[in-house]
Amino acid sequence: MNYFGMFLLTIAMFIWGSSFIALKIAMVDLGPLTVIFFRMLIASMCFLYFIKDFMKFNFTKKNIQLLLLLAFFEPCLYFIFEAKALQNTTVSQAGMITSLLPIIAGVAAGYFLKEKITKRLILGSIIALTGAIVLSSQATASHSAPNPILGNIYEFLAMVCGAGYTIVARYLTKEFSALFITAFQVFIGAIFFLPFFIFELTHLELNFTFNSVASLFYLGIIVTLGGYGLYNYALTKIEASKAAVFIYLIPIFTLILANIILNEVISFVEILASAIILLGVFISEFSPSKFKIKKTKSV
Repeated sequence: MNYFGMFLLTIAMFIWGSSFIALKIAMVDLGPLTVIFFRMLIASMCFLYFIKDFMKFNFTKKNIQLLLLLAFFEPCLYFIFEAKALQNTTVSQAGMITSLLPIIAGVAAGYFLKEKITKRLILGSIIALTGAIVLSSQATASHSAPNPILGNIYEFLAMVCGAGYTIVARYLTKEFSALFITAFQVFIGAIFFLPFFIFELTHLELNFTFNSVASLFYLGIIVTLGGYGLYNYALTKIEASKAAVFIYLIPIFTLILANIILNEVISFVEILASAIILLGVFISEFSPSKFKIKKTKSV
């Protein structure tokens, strides 16, 4: 067991979980899509160093079409829905809705890629969705979360887009590196969200305060590059199948950080509903065979 790799993965999940907090803080003073635009722009500038390496890839018409479809799902539609979600619901609730992504992706893979949909996936999906419904039903409106149910629906739609991204990415990772795919996404994202930024600049009062600017750089550099870099370096130490388990730390870290930094109050029912969601994901994702200890021959 590689403890250093596990440590790196934990830090990466903590960083990605904190992205919800940074988004919420930035959107206090800036328009939601302005925040996304600058996140993409800052991350794009960081990837300029790798452009020469990216030009070595073989770009076919089909590959370009798939890359554009990938970017359309995420970051374009994904971040539109996520920005709307965080305008309407709490960070902790949005974070827990992200736990549904593996299940949605599994169902989508079964439909589009003809991958086998197991009884465990169906059972886990029902349990997780039940938890999500309970979580949303217990949400109460507040100044920072005026319409939690609507916000949770937006976050769910963001996860649907994330599932679409996952399906397309399964094709593209055979042709391109994860570094290039990430760079392509942020470049397209910066172009896509530029008109939205111009619109908000002329129609909203944007205040580039220290907190908002710091959050933008945190999102663009630490979350996009730091989280990505740590995760991929950890994959050199730990198998990808084992690393995937750490993804489920994201909503937990989000829940904790939302309580500490944003003072979001978490009720017992919300904790129970979150546990139901994670139980559903656990049932759908893990089979008993994955936990069997391999017998070794005696010498």
